Amino acid sequence: MHVILHLIPKKYLIGGALILLGLSGLLMMGTFVAITGGLESENQQGEVTEIEGGGIGVGTANVSPEVMRYQPLLEKYAQKHGLDASYVPIMMALMMQESGGRGSDPMQSSESFCGSVGCISSPELSVDKGVLHFKSVLEKAHYDLKLCLQSYNFGGGFINFAMKHGGKYTPELAIEFSQIQYQKVKHTGNYHCVRPEMVPYSACYGDALYVNAVLKYYTGTIAADGKPTTPSGGGSGSKSGVKVIEAGETLIGKTRYVFGGGRSQSDINAGRFDCSSFVRWAFEQVGVNVGPLSGVTTDTLKTQGQAINPKDMKPGDVVFFDTYKIDGHVGIYVGDNKFLGCQGKTGVDIASMEKGTYFGDKFNGRVKRF
Repeated sequence: MHVILHLIPKKYLIGGALILLGLSGLLMMGTFVAITGGLESENQQGEVTEIEGGGIGVGTANVSPEVMRYQPLLEKYAQKHGLDASYVPIMMALMMQESGGRGSDPMQSSESFCGSVGCISSPELSVDKGVLHFKSVLEKAHYDLKLCLQSYNFGGGFINFAMKHGGKYTPELAIEFSQIQYQKVKHTGNYHCVRPEMVPYSACYGDALYVNAVLKYYTGTIAADGKPTTPSGGGSGSKSGVKVIEAGETLIGKTRYVFGGGRSQSDINAGRFDCSSFVRWAFEQVGVNVGPLSGVTTDTLKTQGQAINPKDMKPGDVVFFDTYKIDGHVGIYVGDNKFLGCQGKTGVDIASMEKGTYFGDKFNGRVKRF
């Protein structure tokens, strides 16, 4: 097998590996959708095993509670170092990949700070220096976010390498750089492939697939220049948000909750909705399309729009609750810790989000602005 690999040109081996990785990703995604997909029923409840969301700016970090607790510190030091707040969710995803939020150096920033592993023993210092290093690498990468992330793993030498080979990040360049660097250090015996699929290519320096590893914990849009992009406004959290509420309120007392209802015109005419189909219908009334009628679920809605910090939510923002699953229920925030939604016992109605109430205790912090 190794003889055959040596006979095949390196560029074809790398291309084949990337294709296989892509197919594997699609297969895993399909399996995940098959397991977690389906329609929502807020009357069913299950144990929540993870927390998603919470990031400010234009993206959402899908991370563990251990990482979530560092969000205020990341915001604090982003402001201190002059880094746009839209990068906070990305840094939360990076921390999730680096440490899962555990240990005294959750951002693994010791090497960038003092040149050796283990010199940081304070989580706050780790965040402080990690944010500063992230900003520095981002600027050197000319705001190519993927180049920044890969360089956070490889070191600054990867930026110089990329600038000499096209000027931007590509997966092929990451693998090639890993191969070159590994040849320089493999004699030490201190470097081993973190990914078995990289063994045939001797790409065992760092993690050549680090970018995808981080971004799997991030939901958001990245522009061609590598920056998070801001969705067009006007749908909710504004005057249009009030119109969404007014449209939705016209159905109070006129509907009943039906699991999977609201996905055909006959259901709508008969007043049969579930939570996600109602939210879709309300936004459609003010000219905002948040997905196809037949396929809307809480899982499709949570990928729409702009992530908002709960402390900044406004009437018309969309709020999510962990009921029978993560993001199992959805509604439209109306203010004063209340939301408008289609609930199992009442149909479309206004419900409380106050602490101590059912939905107040189920609110998971995910807020989206369409």
